[in-house]
Amino acid sequence: MLVWFIYDISDDKVRKKIIRIAQQSGLYRVQKSVFLGNIDNNTMDEAVLRSEEVLNEDTDSLYVFPMCKQDFKSVILKGKAFDKSMVTDEVKALFL
Repeated sequence: MLVWFIYDISDDKVRKKIIRIAQQSGLYRVQKSVFLGNIDNNTMDEAVLRSEEVLNEDTDSLYVFPMCKQDFKSVILKGKAFDKSMVTDEVKALFL
């Protein structure tokens, strides 16, 4: 399943840990605070659990949106949708 992993974190150390969790889960950066990837439910759940351990719920935000490929095809992207240098061919293909 496709998963959007979006965060707003002010603390650099926490942000780096969340980025590492996203990358280790097989997600690819599409914007500075947005990751996207095709992962299974267990991997997504594990990423959320690991993130909960480092997030400050009073100041940080994490949004995880699972999405089927059919729904993803209906997403509307305007302007510079993502930084092509940050993503893999797999994710780029989803946008075409």
